[in-house]
Amino acid sequence: MIQKFLSLEWKQFFRASYFQKGIAIKILLIFAVLYFGGAALVLGSSLYFILKKTIPESDPIVLVNNFIIFWFLFDLVLRFFMQQLPVMNIKPLMTIPVKKKSIIHYLLGKTLVSFFNFLPWFLFLPFSLVLLIKNYPPSQVIPWFFAMLFLTYSINFINFLVNKINAVFYGLLSVLVVFAALQFFNIYPISKPIGVAFNALYNHPILAIIPALLMVVLYYLNFKYIKSDFYVDGKVSKNIKEVKTTDLSWMNRFGSVAPFLKNDVKLIWRNARPRQVMMMSFLFLFYGLIFYTQPTYQKMPAFLAFASIFVTGGFLLTFGQLVPSWDSEYYKLLMSQNIPYKKYLESKWYLMIFAVALSFILSTPYLYFGWKIFGMIAAGALFNIGLNSFITLFGGALNRVPIELNVKAKAFSNTNGFNPTQMLIALPKLVLPMLLFYIPYKFINFEAGLLVLGFSGVLGIVFRNFFLNKIESIYQKGKYKTIAAYNEKK
Repeated sequence: MIQKFLSLEWKQFFRASYFQKGIAIKILLIFAVLYFGGAALVLGSSLYFILKKTIPESDPIVLVNNFIIFWFLFDLVLRFFMQQLPVMNIKPLMTIPVKKKSIIHYLLGKTLVSFFNFLPWFLFLPFSLVLLIKNYPPSQVIPWFFAMLFLTYSINFINFLVNKINAVFYGLLSVLVVFAALQFFNIYPISKPIGVAFNALYNHPILAIIPALLMVVLYYLNFKYIKSDFYVDGKVSKNIKEVKTTDLSWMNRFGSVAPFLKNDVKLIWRNARPRQVMMMSFLFLFYGLIFYTQPTYQKMPAFLAFASIFVTGGFLLTFGQLVPSWDSEYYKLLMSQNIPYKKYLESKWYLMIFAVALSFILSTPYLYFGWKIFGMIAAGALFNIGLNSFITLFGGALNRVPIELNVKAKAFSNTNGFNPTQMLIALPKLVLPMLLFYIPYKFINFEAGLLVLGFSGVLGIVFRNFFLNKIESIYQKGKYKTIAAYNEKK
């Protein structure tokens, strides 16, 4: 039966209208796997020697056990945002004699065939081989290695529950916050007792059975959870709820673009995918902490300009790049109305500049790093409003991949609506501000770089109508091709 399921998925992939898109994504994913897999392999092979050289008085396996909890926590967080959970259309299978448990076992088995589950092999296997070469007892190293794998697979099944059951997510999030607070504020070194537990796994090989049992229990819980809702209408009756309307009359002050703005606000509020992207864009506010806190980047101001674009441009870079795909499900209806195309584009522009302005206000705590850093953020915000917004709208004219608004996949990993052209359009949005800042900075001074970067955005605002008219003509020329592309369904 597993072979039949694999055959069906193989045919679905090659016969689908999005075959070329799927191939492009698969190629990109292969390169990512090769890169990160190679990095993990190098780290696993050299970890013993790095620890031995850095802290020669400590045993490398003890050090690894003391801090390995942070690896697993990082793994869980990364999976939550990045790992794509398997889905399967069960409706056609309900009319044929296929056992439910076979389908469920297949779905859960698919979760194991994930790069996140292979990554520990690249890390722990070479590290364990080095331990064996260094004459560590195989009776302890081998059970420890398998215990790490069992814990990895346990996290895989925990992630499945976290993504499906809100109570599990909030419970784990609370635990992580408490652990981080205890460790960060030196209230209690939580890593020490956890390190003792992992060292016990190494010193007493029989304890490796505990991670194995944990994995089995989590598999069983996932099986029971999926089986409880394994019906065509299993979720329909539970999702019935009272519809609440929102008064958006205050947006009428925007005149002729108000109906489009209201439509976008309702789209974000009522649908899963745009709501996920909006929440993800908030995380971009913390991007500056990566650059502004590192002395290395203070000597490379061009990278500070790069960071400033992300701090205030999260919504523009995530939501904006998928205009007009957000409206793909009713684009034909929208285009059949007697409405000016320019007003439609102008409403998207207003939405993006509002998000940039709001992000700039929320970025005021960066004043802690000084006026120069905050000035960089302000200049980046002006560039996002005046130029990046129009570059983003121009890129939308080349994006003809439809979006399913209620696909409940992670915003980071959901490739629904992905177009390789977006990657090319993203280059000027990131490289251009670095050049606009760096050239005057190099030949004049830091303040000159800020002025040029900010003034370029002001020019974009001044010539707003010129840019909108040019972009409108491009959208008009490709309107019917876009409608035809959006009619294709996965």
